[in-house]
Amino acid sequence: MDHALTLAARGLGNTWPNPAVGCVIERDGRVLGRGWTQPGGRPHAEVMALAQAGDAARGATAHVTLEPCAHYGKTPPCAEALIRSGIAKVVVAITDPDPRVSGRGIAMLESAGISVIQGVRAAQAREQQRGFLTRITQGRPMLTLKLANSFDGRIATASGDSQWITGPEARRHVHALRLAHDAVMVGGGTARADLPALNVRGMGSVRQPVRIVVSSQDLPELPAEGRDFGPLWQVGGEPAVFMAELGAKGLTRVFCEGGGVLAASLMRAGLVDQLIGYTAGVVLGGDARPAIAAMELGRLAEARRFRLVEHRRIGADVMHRWLRD
Repeated sequence: MDHALTLAARGLGNTWPNPAVGCVIERDGRVLGRGWTQPGGRPHAEVMALAQAGDAARGATAHVTLEPCAHYGKTPPCAEALIRSGIAKVVVAITDPDPRVSGRGIAMLESAGISVIQGVRAAQAREQQRGFLTRITQGRPMLTLKLANSFDGRIATASGDSQWITGPEARRHVHALRLAHDAVMVGGGTARADLPALNVRGMGSVRQPVRIVVSSQDLPELPAEGRDFGPLWQVGGEPAVFMAELGAKGLTRVFCEGGGVLAASLMRAGLVDQLIGYTAGVVLGGDARPAIAAMELGRLAEARRFRLVEHRRIGADVMHRWLRD
């Protein structure tokens, strides 16, 4: 299952609106086939792994990070493909809350005489699938808020000079995170002031994320969609409204890179699921621009708390990742 989770991670940012799933088929510890959800969401992980395993799948065990689908869409159900292959056992990390599946995939397998084990590496799979699970259960994509700031929480000097607070290694890491999200989002003020590319660079030929600008005003001239730039969407209104609209369009993972006003509005609305910070060893002072605009909190108890899940040095900077419980 650890191997399957690693494979599933390859699909993050590439498979929406489908989940990024990993599958490993083995017998007696020998891997016979492996697969992950392909760009655009198809073929599914199980289909890829079964194709690689071929006839050797008969009597083997499949380890899948998410319950195999049970409904007919553009492709037949993966549960049906597993049954036809002669697989003897299926190990599932978590069930799929999608009403079209939600236990039906497991029921199909068991009805066909296949042994099913559930809950293996469930916590890890749940975190990996947080985007898909949030869209299915809450109707919106998971939201990651990224902040790159000075030691004292500032993103630019008083004059607006901000390039670069963090080093090249941290900036490259940000591009890897963009690649693992369906969309990159900024506020209209940031788009007009910085004219950001909002694409993935230095990672080879990749599927570019959707670019989202939150603004009710006219946008600046940003690059058009093409090989090096994803679609450009403009949204507006209250955060809960436009996040629901993005969920309805199929997005599962959104990477917000500011600015401060947008970040504050998303925090106030309780829509931030993950915080990723890059802290540099430089101090800019109280007259510099803060990473997040005024939150208007009256008491400390009103502030939302996040749980630290990762921290490490990247180049000359420190990266820290926090999850909302």
